[in-house]
Amino acid sequence: MNEFALFRCYVRNCLRAQMLYPNAFLLRLASQFLITITEFGGLYALFARFGHIKGWTFAEVALFYGVVSTAFSLCDMSARGFDMLGPQFIKTGDFDRILLRPRSATVQLAGFEFGFTTLGRLAQGLIATAVALSLLPVALSAAKIALLLWAVAGGFALFYGILVLQGTLSFWTVESLEVVNTLTYGGVEAAQYPLDIYAGWLRKFLIYVVPLGCVVYFPVAAVLGRSASIGVPEWLGAATPLAGFAFLAVAFAAWRRGIAHYTSTGS
Repeated sequence: MNEFALFRCYVRNCLRAQMLYPNAFLLRLASQFLITITEFGGLYALFARFGHIKGWTFAEVALFYGVVSTAFSLCDMSARGFDMLGPQFIKTGDFDRILLRPRSATVQLAGFEFGFTTLGRLAQGLIATAVALSLLPVALSAAKIALLLWAVAGGFALFYGILVLQGTLSFWTVESLEVVNTLTYGGVEAAQYPLDIYAGWLRKFLIYVVPLGCVVYFPVAAVLGRSASIGVPEWLGAATPLAGFAFLAVAFAAWRRGIAHYTSTGS
């Protein structure tokens, strides 16, 4: 069995395990949807009160919200093993058992717990995107749809990289550092709004350090036709989601270094 077939087995087994109690599964799915749709309602209430933020309308911000929420929900569904690495595997010594198996530790963790209940959040992100596109006077073309999908892919890679880094830090801290959640959940919150509403230092952080702005802001601005008004060339929107994949590559390089220097808590 190759690594891809192994990963499919993990996903299939996770689905079977979660469907053993279908009522509980459906309730968790619905709760994920309702919690996040409430956030979207809060966004609408904000714009109903103030009209716009620095010239950005509700429909435009809703498109940012939908893209980043879709990207994060896909990552949250598939990268929980790295999120749990510290308390679930390293602290208990179970990571030794993973390393003893003649299979990739990365694949085993990636398939450890596939959270299908986050499909509720994914549905909310897709609905927000559809609502935004229906309200916007944007003529959707194949190129613009491809650019939105490209932005979701870049966002997925970036959030996955953040969770891999969180798992990597557990090799030295044993625990899972909650401070990393400022980059995951905090990053989701920050990327839901256009970058130009933030202070200069925060814009630079979200472009050059943790490039959330690159994977969402520039491509969505290009789809909206706002690139010229914010002073960036339109081609930048198609190129910047690559930053998410570059970040993921750096995260996996750190991950390999962490495994090489791993010391069991039992030794």
